[in-house]
Amino acid sequence: MKRRDMILVVDDTPDTLGFLTEAIEQADLTVLVAVDGESALDLVGQITPDLILMDAVMPGLDGFETCRRLKQIPHLSHLPVIFMTGLSDTEHVVKGLEAGGVDYVTKPIVVDELIARIRVHLTNARVAYGARAALDATGRFLLATDGEGRLLWCTPQAERLLGGLLPGADGVRPELAPNLAATLAAGLVRLRQATSPGAAAESFTLDLPDGEGVRRLEFTYLSPANPDEYLFRLSEPAAGRQEAILRDALGLTVREAEVLLWIANGKPNRDIGEILGISPRTVNKHLEQVFAKLGVENRASAAALAIRTLAARG
Repeated sequence: MKRRDMILVVDDTPDTLGFLTEAIEQADLTVLVAVDGESALDLVGQITPDLILMDAVMPGLDGFETCRRLKQIPHLSHLPVIFMTGLSDTEHVVKGLEAGGVDYVTKPIVVDELIARIRVHLTNARVAYGARAALDATGRFLLATDGEGRLLWCTPQAERLLGGLLPGADGVRPELAPNLAATLAAGLVRLRQATSPGAAAESFTLDLPDGEGVRRLEFTYLSPANPDEYLFRLSEPAAGRQEAILRDALGLTVREAEVLLWIANGKPNRDIGEILGISPRTVNKHLEQVFAKLGVENRASAAALAIRTLAARG
């Protein structure tokens, strides 16, 4: 059976919800309902619709702010939002488009026009999302920003590296995330402006606190993707690649991964301490945590597991 497209209708008026639910279901589309902005955001956190039909003016969290918050969530930012507004509220049209909406319909709603607009935007979104899904499937570390460096979307691989800089993600202490996100946005804007067409690609690096160490990320500007949408490639410099593999595969902190890597290279605690600038006693404490996380009892077993992990990830 063919999957029916899912439309989320957000409106605080029961009569409007009933009217729209009936009309949309008669068009062979599935309807989800939310009576306010907060409920809509909670719902899309559990189920991802294909399109959102949003009342502009609602008590509490209005449609404009709901849309803005939705667009800040990378894996939901692609969802098309059509605003519903009163016939005389022309300023709401501009406000809705500025908030990230793709279109608007005026009340009283003409059903045939509404369904036609919904189908057009479903098709457009499917084409755009299909291209992005193809990038995801190739394992590319890509992200896109607007002209001010704010993140619009990223592939799952890039999302893993960015970690706590994304809304609701873990990895960076909450008090640090806003400053790091602002630093990233400013750096990407400078990088884009400094990269001349046809010139060798330049890069921008950002250091993220990670456990007791630092994760260094490198960004390269690729090209414009759409109007006010710019594409970047994300990578971790090769010097930290093996530590990153151990960290991600085995659930270690950056420092624990560094210690484990040097154990795998046959270094004693004293040498590891000198290399990393920490005491042998601190090395031993990290090693105890590594043993516990890996479920091993000695250095030889930990080293063997590290070597197998690195060989498997090539």
